[in-house]
Amino acid sequence: MGETFRGGLSRRSLLASGAAAAGLGVIGTGSLGIRPAFAAMDWKRHAGTTLEVNLIKGPRGDLLHRSAAEFTALTGIKVSSEVIPEQQQRQKIVIELTSGRPSFDVVHLSYHVQKRQFDKAGWLADLSGFMKDPNLTESSLKEADFSSAGLQYAKAPTPKTPNGEMRSLPMSVDYFILYWNKELFQKKNVAYPETFDDMMRAAETLTDPKAGTYGFVGRGLRNANMALWGAFFLAYGGRFLDDKGNLLIDGPEAVEATKLYQRLLTKTAPPGVVGFNWMESMAAFTQGRAAMWLDGVGWAPPLEDPNASRVVGKVGYAVVPKGPKDHAAATYGDGIGVAAASPKKEAGYLYCQWAVSKVMGARLLQAGGGVPFRDSILSDAEVQQGVKMPREWLDSVIGSAKISKLGLPVVVPVAEFRDIVGSAVTATLSGADPAAELKKAAEQYRPILERSEKA
Repeated sequence: MGETFRGGLSRRSLLASGAAAAGLGVIGTGSLGIRPAFAAMDWKRHAGTTLEVNLIKGPRGDLLHRSAAEFTALTGIKVSSEVIPEQQQRQKIVIELTSGRPSFDVVHLSYHVQKRQFDKAGWLADLSGFMKDPNLTESSLKEADFSSAGLQYAKAPTPKTPNGEMRSLPMSVDYFILYWNKELFQKKNVAYPETFDDMMRAAETLTDPKAGTYGFVGRGLRNANMALWGAFFLAYGGRFLDDKGNLLIDGPEAVEATKLYQRLLTKTAPPGVVGFNWMESMAAFTQGRAAMWLDGVGWAPPLEDPNASRVVGKVGYAVVPKGPKDHAAATYGDGIGVAAASPKKEAGYLYCQWAVSKVMGARLLQAGGGVPFRDSILSDAEVQQGVKMPREWLDSVIGSAKISKLGLPVVVPVAEFRDIVGSAVTATLSGADPAAELKKAAEQYRPILERSEKA
């Protein structure tokens, strides 16, 4: 298969600087170079094999695609990769996996959308045995090296393995952090917000419609807004589901979180925010029209690109402020696994292992295009020295890892959750009552969730 690209030019142009940087070979041939890093085992055991790999278009997928020749040189395994925009890729792989005859051996998945669906269907091979085999696994690759959020995503409990089978390898994590414009803060003599209440007060102070500047910007668009709302929900101590799998999205934590979300986006955000996704939010921030933006850590590179941003050198990067009941970084991520139907599982595992290796993770981190789930990469002094983003960005990554919590429920009908609850939250931006909207959303979504678990 060749490389498949689809999608709008505006999205590509905003991602251009980050995606291009992620493809650079920023690691040299020193202690993190290709051969020293991979010298501990026999990588050539499946030389001559050809793998079909399905990747998500973006900094992570592009990096793997562009670096495939290195994997071939290391292993003798040829790679034919298909790189598809996220929404189309999700639909395509589900159709193929459901058929039982996927066209790919290795698949890139979005944990926060697909984990429960993949686990329940048994679409991915168990990699636990491979990881314990010293002939197949480089000695530094250990479960304990992945963050707790990564293991939550990658492991699937079974009756025989209550601690979970390793169904994929966690690749890249996206923590929500607070981007803030230091120049706008200084002009109004506003201190950096340590709590969510401080953030609200700072946003109100920094809002000046006559000057065309606003205190806060974030996702207001239905469905997309759930990633942001999840950060508020966690800050108020919210849990999506109880221990029995019952829905908990219309309780006091959810109501208070939605009230703050409503107040921020209606009182301190630019006009039209109800239609903003990450792209429109980024545009407002890079143009210097918003003092704060709460979103994924991977959007940082364009902010420091003089060709795409008016706020180069003015951006602060910080761990999300403390909430009233919890200090939590909403966490999303992706991983890579081997299709259970593939006859090339060992070769596929070698590709997955290479994809999450220190070399590839360091490249991604140093370019600012993503954050590896592996703690050893984040804590490596040599890797840190090569990070091209400001030190504050790296500190926000390391700090967020310590307080990470999943930002969406681990359920099969995630899309329905985002649509239904997202519609309720968006309605509050037009004046609807948060408690009433959340109650309606819970009543609508609860039977969908129950049917999915019985199926």
